[in-house]
Amino acid sequence: MSFFPKISFHREVEEYLTKVFRNNELITALGAKEAESKYQSLLSRLSHPPAFTTVRVNTHLSSVKHVKKMLFEEIQKQFKGICVPVLEHPELQDILLIPAIGPRQDLKKHESEVIVGAQCGYAVLRGAHVYVPGIISTSKFMKAGDLVSVYSDIEGKCKRGAKEFEGVKVFLGNGISELSRSEIFSSHGPMNGMGIRMIEPVYLSPSFDNVLPSHLFLQNLPSVVVSHVLNPQPGERILDMCAAPGGKTTHLATLMHDQGEVIAMDKIANKVKKIKQNAELLQLNCIKAFCYDGTKALSVEKREDEQEGPPFLPESFDRILLDAPCSGMGQRPTMSYSSTLKEVMSYQPLQRKLFTVAVKLLKPGGVLVYSTCTITLSENEEQVAWALETFPCLQLQGQEPHIGGEGMRGAGLALDQLKLLQRFDPSAATVQGMDIKALQDSQEDDLISLANKDCIGFFIAKFIKRNGK
Repeated sequence: MSFFPKISFHREVEEYLTKVFRNNELITALGAKEAESKYQSLLSRLSHPPAFTTVRVNTHLSSVKHVKKMLFEEIQKQFKGICVPVLEHPELQDILLIPAIGPRQDLKKHESEVIVGAQCGYAVLRGAHVYVPGIISTSKFMKAGDLVSVYSDIEGKCKRGAKEFEGVKVFLGNGISELSRSEIFSSHGPMNGMGIRMIEPVYLSPSFDNVLPSHLFLQNLPSVVVSHVLNPQPGERILDMCAAPGGKTTHLATLMHDQGEVIAMDKIANKVKKIKQNAELLQLNCIKAFCYDGTKALSVEKREDEQEGPPFLPESFDRILLDAPCSGMGQRPTMSYSSTLKEVMSYQPLQRKLFTVAVKLLKPGGVLVYSTCTITLSENEEQVAWALETFPCLQLQGQEPHIGGEGMRGAGLALDQLKLLQRFDPSAATVQGMDIKALQDSQEDDLISLANKDCIGFFIAKFIKRNGK
């Protein structure tokens, strides 16, 4: 049974998704009952956080064993003696996995309430404390040091500064207020800093605020898989087309031992700044970040200037990662999805524009990896079918490591083509939630298997550009 309500959508988005997950190909293969069961399970899991927190070790600066030891000691401190393991992944040797304990159903709720915004609430469910900008409402007489129960306003209907809220709210756990109500909502008060220190979260996950910042990068498991699938080599020239905030960019540079060139692009200046900050923090020098629209990154003629940034000449890159802008429906936890159907449908044409540029920028014999963090067919398998038809030079490739499931039926791809794709589908996990006893009784292999399945929804396709075409 779900602890939180299933993710909710605009009616037209829900109708669209229902058709996607009941398409004829899928129902012929699975049967209507099984297809429906998987879809309902997916909707339920999307509103819950993944079963594990995944951190990527910056192997450029430190060994996995050393960071594992430091991280274990940090978690022991945070959890005050509750023994939670830090696991190494047998196939992704630069990540560490920490099980999330929860949902904890025996927590007592306090009279004093704090309401936070949905995004803040999702961060709390993955281990964060509550910072002042995320607080929307508190009880009338809340003082610093009070025990409070924290709730998420998942529909965005609570008015800032309200003294009570009777709308739809989801319990996230209990904490101690660091500030009084008047300090939080004072026009002269702090707009940043910690507002509530979580002491009994519904999901017990470590906080990573200033924890080993140059040694660790918080990243979802499939996002780590992508860089390994691209498999950049030292000395190569790599393009990360839609790179912010730089998790995959810095991973690519690390896998190349900081030798070669990683060009990172994003069209939003603040996000490019973040990529540069992350590269500096992780001490990676081969990354060059540019504020540029990827759809305009192809230059048809050589420029007179010596500028090294975009636009680039055709066939300039050995490998290209297109982690495309997408509808983001695979992100977890999300209890209420606010985009309209028009917004959801706007991504496919944008992805195709970016993909077309990527193919032209790729050298013959080069590798192109396309990925999204969404669950639709139109942004995933349909894009693969379109790409294979539009670009005869592209050939679909097997992926290493292959940790997710095969592609989803419904886009007309052959079975052998679907097996070359990776679709991470949270509904594939057979258990939901974990308490201390279940954790202690579990074998490490079973925990790794659960981590591979109970992650965000994600999609990966790998292509090679054949020579002479």
